[in-house]
Amino acid sequence: MDDINGHDLEFETLLKEQNIYKNKPVKTLAYLYKDNISKLLLSFLFFIIKHLPTWVMPIITANVIDIVSSPARHNLKGLWINLIIASLLIIQNVPSNILYTKYFSQALRCVEAELRSKLVRKLQILSISYHKQLKSGKIQSKVLRDVEAITVLSRQIFNGFVPTILNIVVALTITLTKSFTVAIFFMLSMPVSFFIIKHFRKNIRKTNRDFRKEIEEMSANVAEMVELVPITRAHGLEDVEITRMDKQLEKVRHSGYNLDIITAFLGASGWAIFQVFQVGCLAFTGYLAYKGKITVGDVVLYQSYFSSILNQVSSLINVYPDIVKGFESIESVGEILLSEDIEDNKGKKKLTNVKGDFDFKGVEFNYETSEKPVLKDFNLKVKAGECIAFVGESGAGKTTILNLIIGFNKASKGKLLIDGMDMAEIDLRSYRSNIAVVPQNTILFSGTIRSNITYGLTNICEEEIIKVIESANLTEVIAKLPKGLNTSIGEHGGMLSGGQRQRIAIARALIRNPQIIVLDEATSALDNISELHVQKAMKNLVKDRTTFIVAHRLSTIRDADRIVVMNNGRCVECGTYAELINLKGEFYNLKKLQG
Repeated sequence: MDDINGHDLEFETLLKEQNIYKNKPVKTLAYLYKDNISKLLLSFLFFIIKHLPTWVMPIITANVIDIVSSPARHNLKGLWINLIIASLLIIQNVPSNILYTKYFSQALRCVEAELRSKLVRKLQILSISYHKQLKSGKIQSKVLRDVEAITVLSRQIFNGFVPTILNIVVALTITLTKSFTVAIFFMLSMPVSFFIIKHFRKNIRKTNRDFRKEIEEMSANVAEMVELVPITRAHGLEDVEITRMDKQLEKVRHSGYNLDIITAFLGASGWAIFQVFQVGCLAFTGYLAYKGKITVGDVVLYQSYFSSILNQVSSLINVYPDIVKGFESIESVGEILLSEDIEDNKGKKKLTNVKGDFDFKGVEFNYETSEKPVLKDFNLKVKAGECIAFVGESGAGKTTILNLIIGFNKASKGKLLIDGMDMAEIDLRSYRSNIAVVPQNTILFSGTIRSNITYGLTNICEEEIIKVIESANLTEVIAKLPKGLNTSIGEHGGMLSGGQRQRIAIARALIRNPQIIVLDEATSALDNISELHVQKAMKNLVKDRTTFIVAHRLSTIRDADRIVVMNNGRCVECGTYAELINLKGEFYNLKKLQG
């Protein structure tokens, strides 16, 4: 129960954060770093210390030039003092740079990990329908590529934008103390950079958005391609798949090329304009020195500062596309973080003792994209411990009923009661801790058999695991494996047969000792021998538990307490196997088709 309450707190936090992500990306970025302000301030302090040579060296260089060019007015002591100060400033750069990097990296990596954690948490509360609509490859791109782009954005701001502003302020301040005329010349060059960025901003944002979307689509297509490799190879469709992927890769190439051209044009334009300004600065300060209004050392001083300013601004213009890309990525992850298509269990009644009584009262269901109901006026009462099988043609509404039972779908009309309580009013997490689902396509992860069976459970004793293995009819299978329970089964259980994978799924269900079982065509894809093994395991699984089965092979549901025949979203027949055969109605006709 404490764990559920903890999830509620996380849910509330995510809802509060949505208000932040709805605002401008700059505010969002600032919000992400709110818990790391102290680290950023320390890194900024050490940045100033490590950067001192950049600001002081032009002054020292100017002093040295003035000393050596006018030895009558200066002595060697001043020369040595300037050189010693320069050496100390250069040496201190090493430790201060390490400390700057340490604190900045701590803040940066914390935010990177926390943002991915926020995405993972949000994905866990988004509805199943949302996950069905958004391709897994796109989700991966957002969690990996877009968060990385936000990290790059942070680096560019703290390593590029902030130092540029600081350098400009320092250079202008020192210049103002020496020559107001030169300072005015410096300031006149600054608006040019903002004009250049403003001119290119719209095109860069558009090309970045197009490129990001094409990358996401490519990521989704690659994920699908990998899944389809066995089908592709089996049907000799390699060339078809290559052509399909080449078309998407060409779109990525084209979008990337457009982005590169605009980025290059921005960088080249900025560089050329600033070089002209630098030549102008040299001419202007040279003229002032020629007239005797400033010293030769001051020419070097001003040229160094102006060069530093222009280089900083030029580099900022060059990384502007990365900054735009980062802000685009903030909007991209916001598509997940801002989604309101969530399963909200906050404040709902938590179940502590589930019996397994179900009551469908005039239940209807239809998808938002379709006006035609998938399920119409469905009524059914199920007592605790009963085994109910659903049969019918594809699209009759069988799987929809199972999704309503699991809580993946919500009734559009009517009510579904569990132990007398409306499913819409209960905390589905507390309810689902009492059910187990064995789908048609068994979902296993690339670990050991043990880890797949005990997924999500801790402190499971060996005796309990062995008992479950026996009940799932897996004893002989595991005995033949090189490492027994600790044998790795490969990605999606690819090293096992379909029947073996299905029995592992049944073992996973059994070890949870659920009160409610949902079986979605668990044997439809198996051969006769595998089906026999799985059926034996299923008998142990459903014993004394409320069970819902969607069956393709009618011979597998002979022992069901009741069989519900579905047609076009309605229940057309209901009874035992023998009753429905004797009725010689729709079930009888389905049985005749199967022989």
